[in-house]
Amino acid sequence: MMPLAMIVAARGARVSGSDRSLDQGRIADKFAALEKLGIALFPQDGSGVAPGQVFVASAAVEESVQDVVAANRLGLERLSRADLLAQLFNASETRIAIGGTSGKSTVTGMIGWILDQAGCDPTIMNGAVMKNYARPDAPFASARVGASDVFVSEVDESDGSIALYTPDIAVLNNVALDHKSMDELRRLFGDFIGNAPIAVVNADNDEALALAGSNARTFGFGERAALRGLDLVERPDGVDFLANGVRVSLNVPGRHNASNALAALAAAEAAGVALAVGAAALADFAGLRRRLDLVGSRHGVTVIDDFGHNPDKIGATLDTLHAFPGRLLMMFQPHGYGPLKLMGDALAETFRTKLGVDDRLFLPDPVYYGGTVDRSAGSDALAKAIGPRASHVPRRADIGDRLVAEARAGDRILIMGARDDTLSRFAADILERLDG
Repeated sequence: MMPLAMIVAARGARVSGSDRSLDQGRIADKFAALEKLGIALFPQDGSGVAPGQVFVASAAVEESVQDVVAANRLGLERLSRADLLAQLFNASETRIAIGGTSGKSTVTGMIGWILDQAGCDPTIMNGAVMKNYARPDAPFASARVGASDVFVSEVDESDGSIALYTPDIAVLNNVALDHKSMDELRRLFGDFIGNAPIAVVNADNDEALALAGSNARTFGFGERAALRGLDLVERPDGVDFLANGVRVSLNVPGRHNASNALAALAAAEAAGVALAVGAAALADFAGLRRRLDLVGSRHGVTVIDDFGHNPDKIGATLDTLHAFPGRLLMMFQPHGYGPLKLMGDALAETFRTKLGVDDRLFLPDPVYYGGTVDRSAGSDALAKAIGPRASHVPRRADIGDRLVAEARAGDRILIMGARDDTLSRFAADILERLDG
């Protein structure tokens, strides 16, 4: 909701809003940044809802919330977050949409940065803060508002709203278990790329490639890819490879980011940007906040903040970190009881197969901000399914104590999870406590 509000406000609309996190006193800096943009904030008690407004709510807001009750009572026009984003996106002249169960925020940031550096002046709608655009006076740069009619946006399959978008270029990074069943994902992603004039598809992902049609331009490291990566060399702080003979050097680590870069380069080529121009731009791509984000190091211990929350993302993060020496001390906070129930078996399998012999994993209770979700399946069952290297510790504060107490020189402390902006503060606090 935040980047969408930023885009609408920058285009001249008067924007106000509410959030249960504001009422709960969490992430005050994020709400302060919104107020600096002239966006008025209200308690979620109906007091900010007024006649003449268009009422926009995310899928996480229940009908019982007082703002929703007030909007219905006043008969306001109602849109979902995806409805409004789709209206803005579909009205643009050049439309690039990025879908997939993993990596879409990074690919969106990469494509947007390439087009920006190529002089296309795009609007970028992202689900994460893009470090290239973050400044002290604009720390939450999850959107960029351009002057051209080029719109780059990640699109979401979790609520089915991916069907609302009509891209000229549809990027499909991968298809793997996340918020929906595999059959639902195949249908949603198949329609997404099938209805676009140009589809950019990951040839290294069997599920994605199986959906590709005659409109597809493929990328990957295997022989099936039209834009093919070769000679990959990983560094602790980046990765180097060739893309159809053009040297690409990234300052974000991991093979998965090399794959993300191939997706971005293929999409930018489809939009008219030469491969060499795209590769040069990516040399200055700074990455996204909470994507293998280095918080800092103290006394030989490194703290990393990461958005990993589904099996693919977590697996990619662990593979990247295990490419170099050092024990991992991890906290993974499940991003909800519903996702944990859906993905629990796959999460357990990922951790069982990816954890190192000396790694330790701590699991707090899942994120819960209220509502009617079934909470019968929790982190205790996940810890048991993973095995002896995992422990369920209900309170996050207690996990922080254990991470600080157990850390020794050479260790990496990894904080993983989604839908909770306080995780970054938690990671920063752990770094500060390592000085104690």
